[in-house]
Amino acid sequence: MKKELWVQIDKPDKSLVTACIEAGADALLIPQAGQTDAIRKLGKIKIVAPDGDLKLGVDAVIVKIHNKEDERRAAREAASKTVVVDTTDWTIIPLENLVAQSDALYTYVSGAEEARLAAGILEKGVKGVVLRNGSAKSVRAVADALRDLEESLTLVPIKLTKVVQTGMGDRVCVDTCTKMSMGEGILVGNSSSGFFLVHAEVEESEYVASRPFRVNAGALHAYCKVPDGKTKYLSEIQAGVEVLLVRHNGKTQRAVVGRAKIERRPMLLIEGISPDARPVSLVLQNAETIKLTLESGIPKSVVDLIPGDSVLGLTDDPGRHFGMKVKESIQEK
Repeated sequence: MKKELWVQIDKPDKSLVTACIEAGADALLIPQAGQTDAIRKLGKIKIVAPDGDLKLGVDAVIVKIHNKEDERRAAREAASKTVVVDTTDWTIIPLENLVAQSDALYTYVSGAEEARLAAGILEKGVKGVVLRNGSAKSVRAVADALRDLEESLTLVPIKLTKVVQTGMGDRVCVDTCTKMSMGEGILVGNSSSGFFLVHAEVEESEYVASRPFRVNAGALHAYCKVPDGKTKYLSEIQAGVEVLLVRHNGKTQRAVVGRAKIERRPMLLIEGISPDARPVSLVLQNAETIKLTLESGIPKSVVDLIPGDSVLGLTDDPGRHFGMKVKESIQEK
């Protein structure tokens, strides 16, 4: 689950506000009213202030923790408001108590190491951290630390059993706002229980130039992995949606989609079997530029794939409701 980064700014500081926006901070916490208009001129970002997007004291409150009663108050407030926990002696113990009771807590941190600690409390962590009295350098360090905590996946080798032409179909090109590198792509599958790692178009060929922002992901009915353990149909992907980029070692990062293109093309059905005997399948465009990912991270074109080849994928329990995992009796073929 993504951990949000808020930065408290007590006095207007153009360079710090700009650094927060450039680092991808989620919000600025401004204790005093009357500063939001000046900040909004520098860029678009959520502001938590008495006159902000979230009204400080109404939608969001700061609760100082000195004793057990303060902890109880924070838990009560978190039932209906966003709560920022403030303690004069920052330790993990009171936060453990609060995190066990609420998923809506933020806490003040002084730097990247405290941010990592807060994000991992009880294995779920706080919803976000608030960096107080930070510099442009510390904002970037905390932002990087939180990004490094993004979900990691265990990919497995999928042994291919079938590669056949299927005729024409509508396929989706996912063009992201992020430059991908060798060994990176998007997890896509015909069912929610099995995915192939479809490689980004990072390689140049005699036919096309490199397009490292793009994954020609498959037929529009397929599932693709998006952040926070969810999926979306490729038909739902559009500008502004976040997808999960996955490297061959399982590390992930979020990427915003800038464009999705649906076009009618000749298609292939690719099927395989995982080490634990789960079936994995996907319908992809039949073209040299579409590639799956070998265990080494090297892409291999779908036109060169044959039964017996091993490519990277992911298996999961089936069952989705609006992209969220559910437990139910389901069989997908």
